[in-house]
Amino acid sequence: MKKMMLAGLASAILGVSLNATVYATVNGKDVTDKDVKVLLRSMPGAKFEQLPPTTQKKVIQQAIERNLLAQNAIDSGIEKTSEFKKALSAIKSDLALELWMKKVYSGVKVDEKSIKDYYTKNASKFVKPSRAKARHILVKTKKEAEAIINELKSLKGDALSKKFIELAKAKSTGPSGKDGGELGWFGKRQMVKPFSDAAFALNKGEVTKEPVKTQFGYHVILLENKEMGKKATLAEVKPQIEGALKMEKFRKKVAGIAKGLKKGAKITLK
Repeated sequence: MKKMMLAGLASAILGVSLNATVYATVNGKDVTDKDVKVLLRSMPGAKFEQLPPTTQKKVIQQAIERNLLAQNAIDSGIEKTSEFKKALSAIKSDLALELWMKKVYSGVKVDEKSIKDYYTKNASKFVKPSRAKARHILVKTKKEAEAIINELKSLKGDALSKKFIELAKAKSTGPSGKDGGELGWFGKRQMVKPFSDAAFALNKGEVTKEPVKTQFGYHVILLENKEMGKKATLAEVKPQIEGALKMEKFRKKVAGIAKGLKKGAKITLK
């Protein structure tokens, strides 16, 4: 029930577009982004603006056809049937509930003290974990890795980075080799322990002095950057906390109203 309520609330809050994009006009009626969104429901995660131009054109054509079919259905007299009237009645009830919940949600307020208290009592939830940014060269033998380390040991700064990327592209057997061994940012638990321990033990701009052995082979690691774990400030997480507390208060308020209505209602289970 709660999931249904929240889904309804989301559609009520997000479903209204004040600045609709018009893609076409069919018999004087605009085909807008609202019509397009209906069609994109069958493509989870898809965004119209990110679709290829040919696909966008197909979606617009489908929206035009849907518009024409809808008008044809109305012209056929479907609105006069009992099935339509029954369905319309149900939609009215659902819409009334969604708009009412939106109004209740808008009326829920969260004070500053509640936000600060939650931040203090749940400090562990707001700690940003340590992370590192590195490159690596993966080879099959310890001897190969030692030779690479030897080739790099006299270099520093940009010269070191440039040579490391060159060697990664030429010698690394790992999938990141073609990208100069780039791994991007990662947390301690995202890599196998020997690799993670070695990477986080380095200082920025350093290369491992010994090959790092894992089940994949032998690694030579260059640490490009490192950020130690730290607690997010209240300002950083305030919107997140306020949203969570507001939703919790909203749920309790709706549940309380529903409980009260049940007490005064004549309910027969069948």
